[in-house]
This record gives sequence, structure tokens and C-alpha cells, in this order.
Amino acid sequence: MENNGISRRSLLAGLGAGGALLLAACSSAVDEAGSGASAGSTPKAGGTLKVAIPDDLIPKNLFTNSNTAITTLIGLVYESLTRYPNDSIEPKPRLAKSWTASADGLSLTLQLRDDVVFHSGRAFTSKDVEFSIKAYADASWHAQGQMQSTAQAVTSVDTTDPHQAVLHFAHPLGNIFDLLDTVFIIDSESVEDIKTGKGFVGTGPFTFKSWTPNSSLVFEKNPKYWQPGRPYLDGVRIGIVPDTNAIAAQLKSGQVDFAEGVSPRDTEELGKDTKKFNKTTLEGAEQQIYVGTNVTAPALGDVRLRQAIAYAIDRDRIISEVFRGNGYATNLPWPKYSVAHDAEKNKRYAYNPAKAKELVAQIGTLPTIPYTYNTALPVYAATAQIVQANLAAVGIKVELEPVDAATFVKQLIGAEFKGLWTTFHSWAQYTPSTLVVSAYPFNALHNASHFTSDDYTTSSQAAWKQPDGRSDAAITEYAKVSDELLEALFLVEIGVIPFQWVSSTRLSGLSYTKRWELDVTNAYLA
Repeated sequence: MENNGISRRSLLAGLGAGGALLLAACSSAVDEAGSGASAGSTPKAGGTLKVAIPDDLIPKNLFTNSNTAITTLIGLVYESLTRYPNDSIEPKPRLAKSWTASADGLSLTLQLRDDVVFHSGRAFTSKDVEFSIKAYADASWHAQGQMQSTAQAVTSVDTTDPHQAVLHFAHPLGNIFDLLDTVFIIDSESVEDIKTGKGFVGTGPFTFKSWTPNSSLVFEKNPKYWQPGRPYLDGVRIGIVPDTNAIAAQLKSGQVDFAEGVSPRDTEELGKDTKKFNKTTLEGAEQQIYVGTNVTAPALGDVRLRQAIAYAIDRDRIISEVFRGNGYATNLPWPKYSVAHDAEKNKRYAYNPAKAKELVAQIGTLPTIPYTYNTALPVYAATAQIVQANLAAVGIKVELEPVDAATFVKQLIGAEFKGLWTTFHSWAQYTPSTLVVSAYPFNALHNASHFTSDDYTTSSQAAWKQPDGRSDAAITEYAKVSDELLEALFLVEIGVIPFQWVSSTRLSGLSYTKRWELDVTNAYLA
């Protein structure tokens, strides 16, 4: 994908020379949104896209990006101020059409589109920017939520001009565009309906029609959408199908044209039939599979045990068998394209059962350790079973504790795991500081492992407060963060996984965001 944006580093360099540099993308938001369209095909208006996903909606978790129902809803109904292309963190216009940063890095002026209305018909203004950022910062929505610390660092928003929002910061924010890419603009007049699941009012291409718990979500075309001629589809109907085998069966039978939650094995098999199915690999929106540790649990407070776990896990086997070779092993959270990636440091805990046994022998007798995983996707159980066998081979006994998706998310957010757990984490595809000040597993001030460290906190905060999140100074701090992650090992990384979606060849123009939200603004059915 061509990148026509101006880098944050270039922005700061220009400001450092005394200029007030206007940052704006050269390609329009409409062009950017159309990047997923099939080459050479002619869009056809009309039709309802039928979708199958494994998770039901949990309205109170809307700001957490914690399951496919939430990310799908956000992608259809809501929009953010800016959007990153899938292959970079160069911000592009969305509801904000351009922006100017102050020379001291303590404010950002956003010029807003003046042709956008909410699904209710009310005009979008700067007050909606202020309200949405404050809502994202509000702990009553999601205590210690992801991106909450960055939202809270926005100390005020000047809304004097309805088409201009001036954001003021407590300190420079090297990840400010991560926030603007993440925070979706909500309607203040109907916000209470979000919490109950009664209604969701945004500015996006589709309007929310209905939600039948454990059954379906229905959306209709937004006739007042600001992008001319979009969307092509008349609507989207989503079925909640907890059984991933049933999801694959619905794709095969033509009951649905798009599905999330298809197992890697079924994805591999369906993808072989290129006349009927397309695979979409979510490059740039990767997630990382890992083993988390509660460092306050019996035995896990000893870093030698956590090191033994890191040496014992056969990462390559998990990537090969569970994910069908889609992904790569890692010891650190950063994908290969991240400025924080370090190939040498990623060799620190290569598969070494002998070293793991040596560490276990030093510790002595160990209790059986609870190991929790989410039953929503078969890959969690498959990963946990391989890890269980790996650990047993070096003298570490774990007891598997499967829980449903809602319970798992509650335990993750509330830091309630009794021992080990396995799931995916995200945010490493963004500015690296976002991961360590925002993500539930990594947040230096409050994380699911109950891990605290003055050094980790200091490095995380220092990286976050760099004016440019990709500067040499920021990269130096990321290196310190990586060293502390490898030393403390409160999380044991397994691998980086680019998710894959499967759709029928009837569907063209399918796209996604870096937060793996479904984007069918430009999609159409043959």
C-alpha cells in the first residue's frame, strides 16, 4: 500500500526548525477506505451480507476490543478521528481531515469534517470529540482500560469552533495518534443505550437495527453516510455461532459469505478452494499468543520458575500445529516491523528443556499450578494442551481450567487468574509505548500479572512521554522495556499470529483496521 503521509518524526523535525507544520494525508479517506476492493471488479449496490462470528456482544465491554462481536459492531457503526493504514502508523484522515501539532508537543489542533451527521441526524462537532475522549478516559466504562491512560493525559479539549478541536496534553504523547485511531466517536445523547445494548449510534456506514442475545446482530445501510455512494450493501446480518465447526459448515454451505473464528485448520482447507473462498491475512493487525503468570500465586513469584516455563515451551510446534505455520515464534511482544523489535533478544529463551529441568531442580518441590484458557476458540485449548505437555516434561504440573469467554475477559481485566493463563494480546502493532501503558497484560501501573517494578514503570513512562514515538530516544527506552520484560518474565510470549479471515468469492471489497475491526464500507456481493 502506498504511504503518502508525513511521519511523526518529520513533523517534529519541522516544528523544531520553528515552523508550524500542517500534517495532512495526500490521499483521501475515501481512497484509503477502498484499499480492500478487488482489482478489476465493478461494485454492485444492494444485498445483505451474512456473517458468522463465535462471540456474543457484551455491551459494557464496548471500549475494550475484547471479542469479535465488539470489533465487528465498532467497524460497522462507528468511526475514529484518524486511521492508520494496515501497513504503517502514519495517520490518515477520517473524521478529522487535517491537524497541526504545537512546537512543545503539548497540544494538537484537529480540523474536523463539516459534512458528518450521526445516525440520529444530529451534526458531528468538536463537542463530540471531547465527549468521546472523556468517555474513553472514564474508569466507570472499563476500570484501568486499554488506552485509558493516554485518554486521561488529554487534560482539556477546546471546542469553541464546532469544526475544530484543540487537544491539550499533560505531557508530550508519542502515541497520540494511536488514541485518535482507537477512540470511536459516540453520541452523547444516546450513550446510556450503549451500556444496556439497547442502541448504538455512530457516524459509520451502517446503523444498528437490533441485537438478539446469543443469536444475532442486524445492521442497515446508513442513508446519510458522508462518503458518497457508500456503503454498497443494504445491510449486514450477523449470526452468533459459538461452535467454530458450525461456522466453517455455514461457509461451506453458502449460508454465510464471511466468517470470523474459523479454525486455522479449516481456514487452510477452505483456502485451497480458490474458486469458492478467499483468505484475508490481517497483516499489520497481528496478535500475540502468550502464557501469562500471576506473580503473586504460589511458586510463580520465583522468577526461576517463570524462566523454566519460557525455556520449556516449544513455540515452533505451537505455530506449526495449532496455527498451521501462520505466524512466527517470539520472546518479546513486538512484531518484526516494529521499531522496538530486536532479533537477538528474541533468541533469549529458545526451546531448551534441559535448561528448564535444571531451573526446576534448583527450586525443589512445586505445587500443581492452575492454567486458565478461554473456550471461545479451539486454538486456546490446543495451545494450552501443548504447553501443559511441555511443562510436564520438565517437572512442572499444571491443571487446565477452561472458562467461557465472558468469564475469561472478566478475570483478565480484573487480574483474577489463579496461576497461568493463555490468550492473545494486541497493541504491539501500534507505537510500542502504547502496549506498556495500556494493554491489560502489560500495563506497568496495573496488569493482570500483579507485577510491579520501578524500573519497568520508569522506562514505560519515559517511552510514552517522548514527543515522537519513533525517535532514537524512544527506541532507547523501548530497549530498556524489552530487557525488563525478559528479566521479569511475568508474561511468556509464544508467537506473533496474523489472523486470517475466510470469505466466499461472492464478496469483494472486504477490509479491516489495525484493531482487526471489520470494514465493509466498500464491500459488495456478486
